[in-house]
Amino acid sequence: MPWLTAIAIPVVIVLCWILTARVQRESFPTLRGKKICLLIAHPDDEAMFFAPSLLALTRPELGNHVKILCLSSGNADGLGQIRSKELVQSGILLGLLKADDVLVIEQPEFQDSITGNWSAHDISVLLSKAFAPNIKKSPSKSAPQTTIDVLITFDKDGVSAHPNHISLYHGGRAFVSTLMRHHPGWACPIALYTLTSTSIMRKYTSFLDALVTMISCALLSNRKIGPAPNPLVFINTPLELGKAQKAMTTAHKSQMRWFRYGWIWASRYMIVNDLRLEKVL
Repeated sequence: MPWLTAIAIPVVIVLCWILTARVQRESFPTLRGKKICLLIAHPDDEAMFFAPSLLALTRPELGNHVKILCLSSGNADGLGQIRSKELVQSGILLGLLKADDVLVIEQPEFQDSITGNWSAHDISVLLSKAFAPNIKKSPSKSAPQTTIDVLITFDKDGVSAHPNHISLYHGGRAFVSTLMRHHPGWACPIALYTLTSTSIMRKYTSFLDALVTMISCALLSNRKIGPAPNPLVFINTPLELGKAQKAMTTAHKSQMRWFRYGWIWASRYMIVNDLRLEKVL
């Protein structure tokens, strides 16, 4: 019967989706007991791109402490104060423990711009002050001391090719490189993970990309850079997708244009995150 088929197909798809998410959690490693910082460029980056990572890493049983550092208030349209408050609301919805776990930077060097790049050096200096304030004072014969264990940000393509996103990649690498330059021979105390950019076709395949991502990452799952697992894969269940969408629709109300409804329903980044561990010399 046609009506029975119409009902059965979506049910089967959702069950396959849930099964894929379960296999991911049972088969791929995660982070436990870590101090983690998500480095983003604008309020709403955390919900539009990193929601699967945040919802996974903030699960209480993992014992992680996750914070968000946002390098601009997204004030291009004069809504910086509103957007900063929205980021805090979104962070709480996505699992952060308290409002103080969100920090928004408002400096002339880091203005929200679709055409402007941010200096990797300026970003590195800011990250050093925030997470390794005594790096130049500590002796090179001792291990470098930092206040976080993991830094997560965009990769070299920035997912959407936004220059501010790409700047975070270069700034994060510059920070880790500077950290180790003062302490040669020691293991790096910070694991730098970046969010994989995909083709535009894969970007808008929603949960259908989950299986593709799992298979591709499984081929790399035995590759480690030091003790940190590589890669990390996180897949939202339908319930968790609802939480991610709520972070956009109820927290980031100032940003909800018609095309963003398309994003939160069609983008694979609302459901799937694969993070690659960067090797920084």
